Amino acid sequence: MARVIETAVLIRAVPSRVWSVLMDFHAYPSWNPFIRSISGEKRVGSKLEVVIAPPGGKPQTFRPVVAEFVPEQRFCWRGSLPIPGLFTGEHRFVLGAEGSNTLFTHSEAFSGLLVPFVGGILAATERGFQAMNGKLKARAEES
Repeated sequence: MARVIETAVLIRAVPSRVWSVLMDFHAYPSWNPFIRSISGEKRVGSKLEVVIAPPGGKPQTFRPVVAEFVPEQRFCWRGSLPIPGLFTGEHRFVLGAEGSNTLFTHSEAFSGLLVPFVGGILAATERGFQAMNGKLKARAEES
């Protein structure tokens, strides 16, 4: 069983500006309502510590591994439960140039046996993506 959440927002800023906001993990607590913190190295194979606060839910800490890192284009991490096949999530940020703007796509692909039973959590996650996208847009568009 699999499920994908995908959201997107057009940001009136060049990809390098959006990327600099997105990769400034230390500033997340000041603007990001969904991903409250990220720590760890920004390189493929490194382990991160990510604290996510879904709307209406309690903050949760995850320790995913960076799966993809292409500066000013893509950042992706993958995490799963200790028992293979139960639940895996691949969280992805993609930046695409649209003239002098950036199309920011924020998605996560979920797979595993538990996916059919976490529908409410996934709905809150999508709302969290949208909230983060709006705040990223506002911050990147600041002068």
